[in-house]
Amino acid sequence: MKKILIVEDEPDIVRGLTDALEFEGFDVVSTGFGKDGVRMMRERGADCVILDLMLPDLNGYAVCEEIRAFDSLVPIIILTARGQETDKVRGLEAGADDYVTKPFSVAELLARIKAIFRRLGRRAPVEEETFEIGPAVVDGKKHTLTRARKSWPLTFYEVELLKLLYERKEQPVSRDEILEKIWGIDARTTHNRTVDNFIVKLRKMLEDDGKEPKHILTVYGHGYKLVP
Repeated sequence: MKKILIVEDEPDIVRGLTDALEFEGFDVVSTGFGKDGVRMMRERGADCVILDLMLPDLNGYAVCEEIRAFDSLVPIIILTARGQETDKVRGLEAGADDYVTKPFSVAELLARIKAIFRRLGRRAPVEEETFEIGPAVVDGKKHTLTRARKSWPLTFYEVELLKLLYERKEQPVSRDEILEKIWGIDARTTHNRTVDNFIVKLRKMLEDDGKEPKHILTVYGHGYKLVP
């Protein structure tokens, strides 16, 4: 049974999520404090973390960073306030894999959690576990990107996104296809900047100048293209 850790201080949200997740067969544990969330992950672990950014003690960014310091692979989904795009980008930079905006649909959150576990269960790697994008080396097994003697840890979704773009290198891949294949989201039913925010973060690792990228190019009105 997959275990979900909820770190959220709003009791109504915790009750609603717990009921929905347990109904789907997940084991659910929760806390309203960031420090307790980090401790619970260290001591007992979890298969997925749902993390609110606004907590009474340790904010969600710090919680995410602390978890990533000892577990680089556990999927982390952050809960953010509506319209706070900077919060989403900062959360991704702290190591989150995905985000859902409050108020959110429980059905949408469940779909994303299930998509994570489906993706983890049937990882279809490119032929090589390690591949090159320009001067950068991506290690899909170790979840790292190395460029100019500097190394960055990669989250699960970052690796999957780079793999998809690499498998389709020199070809444009639409945002809709990326959302559906990587996140399991039906792009026709949601307005979501998840892909764009992940691309911003990846460009900071890959490019000398993120504003004038050479490797992950925007195909306007469509999506993105990778040029190794």
